[in-house]
Amino acid sequence: MRALLSRAPGGPETLELADAPDPVVAPGQVVVAVRACAINYPDVLIIEDKYQFKPQRPFAPGGEIAGVIDSIGEGVTGWTVGDRVIAMIGHGGLVEKVAVDPARMYRLPEGRSFAEGASLILTYGTTIHALRDRGHLKAGETLLVLGAAGGVGLAAIELGKAFGATVVAAVSSEEKAAAAKAAGADTTLVYPRGPFDKDQSKALAEQFKAAVGKGGADVIYDPVGGDYAEPALRSIAWEGRYLVVGFPAGIPRLPLNLTLLKSCDVCGVFWGAFAARDPQANAAHMDHLFRLWEEGRIAPRVTETFAFERGGDAIAKMAGRGAIGKLVVEVAGG
Repeated sequence: MRALLSRAPGGPETLELADAPDPVVAPGQVVVAVRACAINYPDVLIIEDKYQFKPQRPFAPGGEIAGVIDSIGEGVTGWTVGDRVIAMIGHGGLVEKVAVDPARMYRLPEGRSFAEGASLILTYGTTIHALRDRGHLKAGETLLVLGAAGGVGLAAIELGKAFGATVVAAVSSEEKAAAAKAAGADTTLVYPRGPFDKDQSKALAEQFKAAVGKGGADVIYDPVGGDYAEPALRSIAWEGRYLVVGFPAGIPRLPLNLTLLKSCDVCGVFWGAFAARDPQANAAHMDHLFRLWEEGRIAPRVTETFAFERGGDAIAKMAGRGAIGKLVVEVAGG
């Protein structure tokens, strides 16, 4: 089979499309013929050895896949060869075939494309955990979403609206503001590109405050970090919840006196660890997401697809923070 491999730490340009042995199905596993692999920010980090997990090389990036069951190992029940599935596997998805633990798989509903299916689990799984378990978002509250046109940002808009919140979407361009509006955001604001000096940071804080209103943001969903974090925190409501999701703009340092003045919480969101520690709660969230998907209240937005040979280009676009919605590599047709 073909695989897009990382043989040494580096950027997307270091990835090599090469032949690799086909996986042999083991007891308790299935082998999936991959049709599509969604690209997420961890793929940018993992090939540079900057992610919290460092796989043994050579390895393929790509943690979110959709495909067709090719073979089934001894002891696996409830699945048949040819079933259409989606799975979150951490890494190893930019390959033509991959061995998967059935506990990580979900059925791809009829009528949904492989590209859509590959784009569901990570962004929406992260976001429903963030908003429900960490942010305790309630109907009638105000949700501020940073980086709102990215995969997790659009998921936060949709889920925020599904849960009855007023959603303020913060983005870096008018094109991204339009995407956020289309996803259901009540209000959008376009912020400048960082880094910011003291005056610029203060101006951004005022921009956030004006957008969320006098009461402040009850929940702030931040998958951006960097110089955007402190200005956003300054717009938080009394006893608000600030959700730390990611750091493509850099790891921020927050002045903790703000948490005292607003009696607010700063909450880390590590969905992968949550799913491993509490699989039953995660399964309940996934059931909820599939119902919302069936009802049309959420819908993964695949805005660009890439041929397998251009998988590195997809990761490069993600690294450049140019993506709107989800980027998907089409590993094979079907």
